[in-house]
Amino acid sequence: MTTSTSRDTMIAVIGGSGLYEIDGLQNAEWVSVETPWGAPSDQILTGTLDGVKMAFLPRHGRGHVHSPTEVPYRANIDALKRLGVTDVFSISACGSFREEMAPGDFVVVDQFIDRTFARDKSFFGTGCVAHVSVAHPTCERLSDAAETAARDAGINVHRGGTYLCMEGPQFSSMAESKMYRSWGCDVIGMTNMPEAKLAREAELCYASIAMVTDYDSWHPEHGAVEITDIIATLQGNSANGRELVRRLPALLGQTRADCPHGCDKALEYAIMTAPEKRDPALLAKLDAVAGRLLG
Repeated sequence: MTTSTSRDTMIAVIGGSGLYEIDGLQNAEWVSVETPWGAPSDQILTGTLDGVKMAFLPRHGRGHVHSPTEVPYRANIDALKRLGVTDVFSISACGSFREEMAPGDFVVVDQFIDRTFARDKSFFGTGCVAHVSVAHPTCERLSDAAETAARDAGINVHRGGTYLCMEGPQFSSMAESKMYRSWGCDVIGMTNMPEAKLAREAELCYASIAMVTDYDSWHPEHGAVEITDIIATLQGNSANGRELVRRLPALLGQTRADCPHGCDKALEYAIMTAPEKRDPALLAKLDAVAGRLLG
């Protein structure tokens, strides 16, 4: 039986296209983190904001050097866990399938459809098999904070939405866009999977904020959109994203109890491989992700 604990809050922001910094970060320092899954996308910017420990990881690396397929997702999540991160906010650009989710709006995503096929999607495998639930892949507590921060910043925000994660790097064809829209998807992007799945395996609370830049190719006026319009929207989204992040520490506080939704206990009954059959080499790689259970 596990007991309730409290610990210091450490908020991580994984920034996507257009978000490359945290305003007002004190004692800011770029740190290198080694992981058994390789190097993360970049060094991680650490510091404090309103007395709360923060970490910022540019998902594509500074200068946008990693394509969506080549982002080292496992190394990124492992590195954040090693640093002591408790709560992860993913911020990324996206296209919209809904007229009411207009360019410049933010969507606090709560569901995903994973259409990626060329990425490593789990920390676990032969030698230590685990099956975590991603029925509810985002943390309601963090999503509440993201929505509140967005509204306080004056951002037009939609609570709830399904994010279709495509492989990329090309954007969708019109036929694909119309099909995803017919499935009930709300936004489309290239980076939240397998990121959200890996955060769940690492027992990290995770929230996704999708910043709408365009209407994807389904929209009848899509062809009339100029790249300058998209860049202008991206810049506006970036400024709003930084305003949202600035409000998160005050909403989450310096200490936190166990997640009421069980995100930080996701592995409790997930590991299936018998102890005597577990691969020591894989267990060594899981020291940060699953050390709570594997010792």
